[in-house]
Amino acid sequence: MSLRRSGSQSLVSLLGHWQETASRTPLWRQLAEALRLLILDGRLPLDSRLPGERELSIALGVSRTTVASALGQLRDEGYVVSRHGSGSRVILPAQQSQIPTRMNTVQPLDLSTAALSAGPEIHQAYHHAISLLPQHLASTGYDQQGLPALREAIAQRYCERGLPMRADEIMIVNGAVSGLALTLRLLTGPGDRVVVDNPTYPLAIAAIQGASCRPVGVSLPAEGWDVDGLTATFAQTSPRLAYLMPDFHNPTGRCMDAPTRQRIADLSARTRTTLVIDETMVDLWYNAPPPPPLAAFNADAPVITLGSTGKSFWGGLRLGWIRASSRTLSSLVQARDTLDLGSPLLEQLATGWLLENADCLLPERRQMLAARRDMCSALMTEYFPQWRYAQPEGGLSFWVELPDMLSTLFAARAESVGIHLGTGTRFGLAGAFDRWLRLPFTLDDEALRIAFNTLQPVWNSLNGQQNNLRTRKIIY
Repeated sequence: MSLRRSGSQSLVSLLGHWQETASRTPLWRQLAEALRLLILDGRLPLDSRLPGERELSIALGVSRTTVASALGQLRDEGYVVSRHGSGSRVILPAQQSQIPTRMNTVQPLDLSTAALSAGPEIHQAYHHAISLLPQHLASTGYDQQGLPALREAIAQRYCERGLPMRADEIMIVNGAVSGLALTLRLLTGPGDRVVVDNPTYPLAIAAIQGASCRPVGVSLPAEGWDVDGLTATFAQTSPRLAYLMPDFHNPTGRCMDAPTRQRIADLSARTRTTLVIDETMVDLWYNAPPPPPLAAFNADAPVITLGSTGKSFWGGLRLGWIRASSRTLSSLVQARDTLDLGSPLLEQLATGWLLENADCLLPERRQMLAARRDMCSALMTEYFPQWRYAQPEGGLSFWVELPDMLSTLFAARAESVGIHLGTGTRFGLAGAFDRWLRLPFTLDDEALRIAFNTLQPVWNSLNGQQNNLRTRKIIY
């Protein structure tokens, strides 16, 4: 089996600003921590082969002994396995408890995943689904487009939001990422360009690259979207499609206004560029619901819309949908033959009950999340006054700007105290956004305060060292 090889320059970009020259931590340990973070984040794929020690030492500008010591540490921890003459490849430890921590009393906390645990309504939904299951047992259970009743319920929700449609324009899939992967399989080929926001959802980047396509980023301005930049990129790169998240964008939390949606829909219609619109966060608004779906702004625009239950209700449902023309869905059903034979029936029945009761369930969920957002904002002001951020209009997280390019360093140090952070570099192309963090507010208030209390001395030490280094540079 041939292993995917990580190029040295690509790895340097992924590592970002990993080196802290003023730190007392040995350089080899800093490198080991930064590489471990890339493995845990999934940015270094499992079974990928790392560059050789000599090649990596030249690319990083450090001694070969530093690289060898870092890889040796990762081998001892179970993150790398090496064979003489074959180099080193990435693996995961047999048990996650092998991740080293300097504070064994601290329970590991995940501040990298923007998702909620299941509420009592999930148990109710499955209880109802089981009661309905007997009437479906006489069938084969294979249905690549999904249960008609569920598709009808989803279509009705689109109609209520301002996009008239029929149930035959809905296809049930196993989550929004699965829907994106299926769309890429149908519409793209190796080497095709796919336009994305920069930053954007990291699993979308992974799906695009997994389809052997080239993601082309259009930078997001301080507010809103750069429609002129999007127009120029379409003209210059002739992409096969563009992936956008206008409803409480991940990671920034911003919402695209109606005039911008109109301009982008018109651009799609004019250039015949397919838009894949991810509406995963559409139900999680706090001040006001978003404008109608982007597909409603121009009937001639080729728009494929992805939806999901993962954020609105529970990620464990693993259920989503694709909204597209009936002709496109027919092609997607054929393309799906080589992937799976449909989505689980029980989950579809549970989702049907959740959608039927959404108007009762979602307001309480939004109210709870808004309170957690406000508490997270207050705690950041208290513990990390140097951080800058905009209050998200919806979604599950803050997009936090640090005073310097410290995201990778901070996340690596946080791992050592049992806290996993989502570095900004996960959300950008080629290692961009190293001065940003995505910080979810999905933990309860007590857990969030414990995490911030644990992170504060780590941050103060790191930030203080950077300030001292800048002072010395000014003096000299």
